[in-house]
Amino acid sequence: MTLNELEKSALGGEKIAMLTCYDATFAKLMEVAGVDILLVGDSLGMVLQGAENTLNVSMHHMTYHTKSVAAGAPNTVIMADMPLGSYEHDDEAAYKNAEWLIRSGAHIVKIEGGGSRVKTARYLVERGIPVCAHLGFTPQSVNQLGGYKIQGKTDESAAKITADAQAMSEAGVSFIVLEMVPAALAKKISASIRTPTIGIGAGVDCDGQVLVIQDLLGIYTGVASKAPSDFKVPRFVKNFLRDTNNPAARSAAPCATCIAAPCWPESRSIAPPSRSRSSCRWVARRPRPRASTRSRMSPPAPTASARPSWNRPAASASTLCRDSMRCISAAR
Repeated sequence: MTLNELEKSALGGEKIAMLTCYDATFAKLMEVAGVDILLVGDSLGMVLQGAENTLNVSMHHMTYHTKSVAAGAPNTVIMADMPLGSYEHDDEAAYKNAEWLIRSGAHIVKIEGGGSRVKTARYLVERGIPVCAHLGFTPQSVNQLGGYKIQGKTDESAAKITADAQAMSEAGVSFIVLEMVPAALAKKISASIRTPTIGIGAGVDCDGQVLVIQDLLGIYTGVASKAPSDFKVPRFVKNFLRDTNNPAARSAAPCATCIAAPCWPESRSIAPPSRSRSSCRWVARRPRPRASTRSRMSPPAPTASARPSWNRPAASASTLCRDSMRCISAAR
């Protein structure tokens, strides 16, 4: 589906499913699952680099990951974040950086904020660069906003977000992401503008939803330097992997046990992973010396049921992506 077709579909009432993606492997799975938009987000600074925020992500990071995603999903709309410092100060520089992302494989770029950013968005759109605006909580302004807090709770803040959304729509942006705003405000904005809205922590009445893939899988546990127990999962996150008995966690433990045994799968013998080393039946063995006349018995060929458990998880990533899309479509 092209960008124009996706916009028309959204205006026709179809919900937009957008997930973050940073590599070719997941991009391919998501394309097979039918995810509408793959967002190469500057959230990679947190979920891939382990940082506390997105502020240190560079254009080089963004173009590298955009190329990777484009390689894995050549037939899916790809949106790329413009990182901090790449568009705020000069419209010509913003155009050059946006063009760099487009040449790397993106179909549309995303910029954060309203106000003066409306002029930047219009400048890009007029020069043929599709733009998605990002309003409400804007991660690149986390220090200015005083942390990860819901925006639009006061009348003044809600009025500003509404005005920015209207201005961005008039500037010709293709989509508007509304993050961490009250559901009633997101519903009001979505009904008052023609531009499709995509929510994250903004209720179910937006024209679509976006989720970070690591959150969808329940594998993000916060800043790299802190203990996983210190991480508090956002309320709007739905863990689709947990609902399928968390096959990733179930496969990791026996896999580690088998590596330590060792009974790692090889071309001649595959050992079903188990919880104890003593129960690993088929392990890689060195050939006996030629001088030996004793016959060597080969282990039986592995059957489908004997394949390592990590190769047959309870739910594949593409299935989980499809489940998330159904949830978006149902506006749960």
